[in-house]
Amino acid sequence: MTATEARPPSPQTNLLGRRVLLRTLRPDDFAQWSAVRRRNHHWLTVWEPSSPPQAPDLTTDRSAFSLRCHSRDRSWQMGTGYGFGIFVGGHFVGEINLNSVQRGAFQNAYLGYWVDEAQAGNGYVPESVVLSLQFAFERVNLHRVQIAIVPRNHRSLRVVEKLHIRQEGVAQKYLEINGTWEDHARFAMTSEDWDERRTELIEAWL
Repeated sequence: MTATEARPPSPQTNLLGRRVLLRTLRPDDFAQWSAVRRRNHHWLTVWEPSSPPQAPDLTTDRSAFSLRCHSRDRSWQMGTGYGFGIFVGGHFVGEINLNSVQRGAFQNAYLGYWVDEAQAGNGYVPESVVLSLQFAFERVNLHRVQIAIVPRNHRSLRVVEKLHIRQEGVAQKYLEINGTWEDHARFAMTSEDWDERRTELIEAWL
């Protein structure tokens, strides 16, 4: 099937790895998502953009979380973003997202991820990254996926190191993170890279 013939994926798309299931978050995931986010507040917020003033607290506002789920479903339908919850044994442990999908001459997306501190080090994120790259290159026909990481975020860097994803330099003051404009190391994989390394990555992680 060619890129032009490929059927666009729906928000009900599930990606199954060796141990992880990636699927879109639903409003009825609120209790699990909220519990993990609240328990990991200090672990996660140091690596995330500041919340806009007056923004609702998603960890306590079920309606706001539901709106977030619906907004992400719309992004799927429009082809502008693909978000997944990471589930292990039926339990929510984190998220991985292909954001800011751009078509035309770029055919690019940005990959971001986070995991419950209690589940860090188990290899769930690298497995989820490989599933997401397979989805990006084989299902939605992107040419390039980029990952940007604060250089002192050693756990996130370990993910791309395990997968031997190419580093392409450091962008100065690239994103506002927790109130500060932070440099980011930039990593990328292209569809040509995926074609060359597909078998290796799938056999190692999926």
